[in-house]
Amino acid sequence: MHTETIAVFIPIIFILVTGLVIVTGIYLRSREKQMLIEKGLSAEQIKEFFEERKRRDPYLMTKVGLVSLFFGLGLGFGLYLEDVTSREYWVPFCIFTITGLGFVIANLLSRKLERNAF
Repeated sequence: MHTETIAVFIPIIFILVTGLVIVTGIYLRSREKQMLIEKGLSAEQIKEFFEERKRRDPYLMTKVGLVSLFFGLGLGFGLYLEDVTSREYWVPFCIFTITGLGFVIANLLSRKLERNAF
């Protein structure tokens, strides 16, 4: 096949996969509600069940911000080291290492904030 022919199928496959994911999510959510009704839960109990699941992490944006910051630092530091040493492996190495460090720090910070909040 020619590359032009393959390129035509990329958006079609993307739309089909996205639609499949959405339909599967809707189906599984309705199936979950159906199972709760079959269990004999009252409307109040079902409402409480879904409210518990909707409670959000109050420090989510702090974690996302820290991980994004460390990703940017890893990318910048990796590009700098690549320019200095002319080695191509620095960028992925620094991105993964420093982003991993960001995840660890975000986790420790959120635990500390949760402990001090209560």
